[in-house]
Amino acid sequence: MPGEGAGSLTLVSADRQLWDSLRHHGDVDASDGLLDFAVNVHGTAPPDWLQRRLASRLSDLARYPTAAEDLAVRESVARRHGRNPDEVLLLSGAAEGFSLLAHLSPRCAAVVHPSFTEPEFALRQAGIAVQQVVVPPPFRLADATVPDHADLVVLGNPTNPTSVLHPRADIHALRRPGRVIVVDEAFSDVVPGEPETLAGISLPDVLVLRSLTKTWAIAGLRCGYLLGSPALLAELTRRRPHWPVGTLQLEAIRACCTPEALAAAEVIMQRIGEDRKYLIAALRQFESQGVGIVEPADASFLLLHVSGRPDLRHRLKERGIAVRRCDTFPGLSDDYVRVAVREREAADALLAAIREVL
Repeated sequence: MPGEGAGSLTLVSADRQLWDSLRHHGDVDASDGLLDFAVNVHGTAPPDWLQRRLASRLSDLARYPTAAEDLAVRESVARRHGRNPDEVLLLSGAAEGFSLLAHLSPRCAAVVHPSFTEPEFALRQAGIAVQQVVVPPPFRLADATVPDHADLVVLGNPTNPTSVLHPRADIHALRRPGRVIVVDEAFSDVVPGEPETLAGISLPDVLVLRSLTKTWAIAGLRCGYLLGSPALLAELTRRRPHWPVGTLQLEAIRACCTPEALAAAEVIMQRIGEDRKYLIAALRQFESQGVGIVEPADASFLLLHVSGRPDLRHRLKERGIAVRRCDTFPGLSDDYVRVAVREREAADALLAAIREVL
């Protein structure tokens, strides 16, 4: 059977455990009624101006999205990143971008871990041979040993769940003739100045994936895009269905690429940075009790290693706090948890619960 042991759906128990782990995401940990530190979405609803933009398009839902509108939105994204419109592929969420990677028909995909598991799941589901490249603490890309025969490499920057921001030079070092590099930059827009982004650089062998979910609280709308060479984007879309991105998604993408939205995003970036510093400083009080923080951290979440305390997340849940379990990430164990950066009042509630547990 093609892809058996790598992508086959006929799985033995060990493979089923891997499959289930790759499918686990933070929304499962964030049950109703819990204070949510498990999902990395900023805020609880889209900003008012974005809600108004979306509401203004409700009367247009009787017609199909047009090619002209798709082009107009791609032009907006292109201006935002200094690219050409034919280097932009609009997506129904970042997860759709990962599902399209199989259309490149790689012989071997190397996925750098610990990282977001959806790319590996999508590749395995499509029958692509996948090799996990597990990077040890402190989770630096420079320490990754990517096999030479891998013709597709997928990595995150900054990486979920480690919050590590990799230098662009380390990504460039992975480039090889015949290899495509995919950089998941879903959290780049929470890094002030985006110093390591590749979004604005046209390279024939690099695809950059971006998400609008996190900053603008539109996880339920599914909005994102890919940036890359027209040749690669054409390969990705050759078997894509018609109208993959709906009218409200198109409106949201265009709205979030305006100068006004980018200025608002800068304010959000600064606020997240301040809240992250506050949380890190407060968490250091627990270092003598075995709580380690992966640093430097640049995203809107922190990875914590609580040595010998795999019960931490369960004990926090008993106190009304949801954090992201991390044993589902290749390379991490059950004494790691990921916590989203929240405003100080919520952070204080998390800290009080940790103090009780420890």
